[in-house]
Amino acid sequence: MAERTGIEWTDATWNPVTGCTEVSPGCDHCYAATFARRRLRDVYLARPPVVDSAANRLDPFAVRLWPERVAQPARWADPRMIFVNSMSDLFHVDVPDAFVRQVFATMLAVDHHVYQVLTKRPARALRFWRQHRDLFGGREIPEHIWIGTSVENQDVTYRVRHLRSVPAAVRFLSCEPLLGPLALELEGVRWVIVGGESGGGYRPLDLAWARGIRNQCQQAGVAFFFKQVGGRTPKAGGRLLDGREWNELPAAADVVMV
Repeated sequence: MAERTGIEWTDATWNPVTGCTEVSPGCDHCYAATFARRRLRDVYLARPPVVDSAANRLDPFAVRLWPERVAQPARWADPRMIFVNSMSDLFHVDVPDAFVRQVFATMLAVDHHVYQVLTKRPARALRFWRQHRDLFGGREIPEHIWIGTSVENQDVTYRVRHLRSVPAAVRFLSCEPLLGPLALELEGVRWVIVGGESGGGYRPLDLAWARGIRNQCQQAGVAFFFKQVGGRTPKAGGRLLDGREWNELPAAADVVMV
């Protein structure tokens, strides 16, 4: 867990799982994969992967579980927004349901934080809820656990449909890296993050794409957060869209705004 993070829309990160696999063009320049294979290589390779193959044992970004981290949020007394698995995807196929259940049990019990669970696999999030309704008392995922999905171009907007089927009080979209214009169905969505790509080989953001999403959010009454223009580094292009920063959060964030 990181007590501080450079991610503008959260306060901290919590990684009971690390590692992932590419599923769409938004993964092409994944910062988490780069970080794992460069700076955290030795740390990750010391932990056996979930799928114990020769290739995965040599890959720092193969999916690995860190059960000793599951209880970490209980150590923070002050409320904060926590990005869950910034270095992975909780709903990756290699993460066992039993482990996902442990992570959710912590989020449900330690409820003075807001948890931001971002996935490229919202269909599995729905299956998990259906199979583990008892964990939630048969009710929707509560307001302090936000469920979001990544949408980088129009080809993957089916994820929004899957997300909208997840019975969660707060659903959100992360359109980062934004790779083209988007027409979004925002009914049932409370928050949208937009950002350009950064790092080596970054694909430039057309601000008209971001402006179009902002306008859709305003028309639908959805909170809009513009994270970055992007560039060679995350800060290279700044955070301004039409001369201002856009830092809107859903009303549910009030629980940690102390």
